Amino acid sequence: MEPVSRSAWMTLAVVSVAVFMVAMELTIIALALPDIRAALAGTTPAALSWVVNAYSIVVAALLLLSGWLADRYGRRRVFRAGLMLFALGSVAAGASTSIEMLIAARALQAIGGSMQYPAGMALLLDAFPRSRHQTAIGTWGATGGLAAALGPALGTVLIEAFGWRAVFYVNVPVALTALVVGARVLPESVGEVSETRVDMIGVPLASVGVGAVILGIVQGETWGWGSAPTVGSFVIGALLVAAFAWRSRSHPAPLFDLDLLRIRSFVLGNVGSLFFALGFFALLVPLPSFIQEVWGWSALETGLAYSVGPLVSFVVAPQAGRLADRIGNSPLLTVGSACGAAGLLWLLFTISTEPSLSRLLVATVLIGVSAGTGFSQLVGAALRDIPPQRYAMATAGRTTFFQLSVAFAIAVAFALIGRPPSPAAELAAFKRVWVLCTGGYVCNLVLFTIIYPRRQMLPGNWSR
Repeated sequence: MEPVSRSAWMTLAVVSVAVFMVAMELTIIALALPDIRAALAGTTPAALSWVVNAYSIVVAALLLLSGWLADRYGRRRVFRAGLMLFALGSVAAGASTSIEMLIAARALQAIGGSMQYPAGMALLLDAFPRSRHQTAIGTWGATGGLAAALGPALGTVLIEAFGWRAVFYVNVPVALTALVVGARVLPESVGEVSETRVDMIGVPLASVGVGAVILGIVQGETWGWGSAPTVGSFVIGALLVAAFAWRSRSHPAPLFDLDLLRIRSFVLGNVGSLFFALGFFALLVPLPSFIQEVWGWSALETGLAYSVGPLVSFVVAPQAGRLADRIGNSPLLTVGSACGAAGLLWLLFTISTEPSLSRLLVATVLIGVSAGTGFSQLVGAALRDIPPQRYAMATAGRTTFFQLSVAFAIAVAFALIGRPPSPAAELAAFKRVWVLCTGGYVCNLVLFTIIYPRRQMLPGNWSR
């Protein structure tokens, strides 16, 4: 196995710090929402939801453009610009005096976040030899798991000690440290970009199209799934994405190279991300509501109990990455899918309206294993056969699809739960969701046991 340079490990450290910051932000902001509503006059539940949704929509809409910018103008340059914008957005969010200002600041954070993902992953994969890619991705994914584990407890401490604004201000020193260190240790690299001017029509088509689809998904429950705004969002999004695909096929310098879809591992890795989102996120996001509303636990008790799963993921992910360099992604994804399905079946058959920490922990440990062998391994499975000059573009496309999958999974889960009138009805509604989650894990079990290609493509066979 090829040795790894000190520069590569430093690149991993800087990129992982950025991922830690963004992941922790997503896990602790939910705890601050009640305080934000109380502090900012005129904040409605719908407006409050946009504090979360604005980030998802803007990130998904800009990832493809960010990937092209990273390949064209330099991955280090775009990554550091993303850090700077995220820090500025965090300052603006913490200083917000109205809900509108906070939503706008979250959108600025999202612009920075969209620039960090494709550029950071391209820097990481370029720094490590191909034989050690899974180790690098596994460690990178473990950092996100650690952030998810620390987020609820850290968020509670920050809010109680300094108020909700500290949830945003805590990002600033982290981003600035990564910015300064990154200037010293990150190597610059670019992708293979045509000298022809990029498809400027395709840029808004992709951004607005993906944004419209995400908008319909996240607002479907509020607007009504059959309402004109929801249906209109999906129709507009589908038409714009179809037009973007046509432009990408016909333009000499597309924003996304459709030849990447000829790489079987890339396509199946993305399909696996959809199934994983249905299995994991449709469980993860609604479950705290069940624990607090039916079991009567406080937010702190829920957060501490929840931290076990991410901690398991943090321990498992680096080991899984090192093992994947030897045996590949699919065996680990098979094991992780089996653990996820087992955890969901345990919930289905053991959880009742009576609180039980021990029963919850059995499920969270199993699902923590599924996350530790899921997030990073799905990234590795999708990018396994991607040529180096397409790292940023492929990462942007993969992350865009993953954002869509997560939004879809969460929207479906809340639609299935609805507004049950009693604890027993709420338990029955959640069990419907857990059946869906089990199905997602079972689909991935089949996908990575039977369908996903075992052999890695040779460089000469890469589509271009």
